[in-house]
Amino acid sequence: MPTAKQEVSGLLNRLPEDCSLEDIQYHLYVLQKIERGMKDVGEGRVYTQEEVEKMMSKWLEK
Repeated sequence: MPTAKQEVSGLLNRLPEDCSLEDIQYHLYVLQKIERGMKDVGEGRVYTQEEVEKMMSKWLEK
C-alpha cells in the first residue's frame, strides 16, 4: 500500500502542469473521500439499495 506521500506525488504527476492549488486541493479531497468510503465498505458500514430508497423517499415526497 502506498504511503500518503507517494499517493500525493502520484496525484501531482497525473495533474496538468497548469493546475491551480485549488485543483490540487479538490483532487486530494476526492482521494480522501474515496479512501474513507473504501474503509467503510471494508468494515461493513454500508446500506442496501432498498435502505437508501426508503431514506430518500422521505426527502423526495411531495
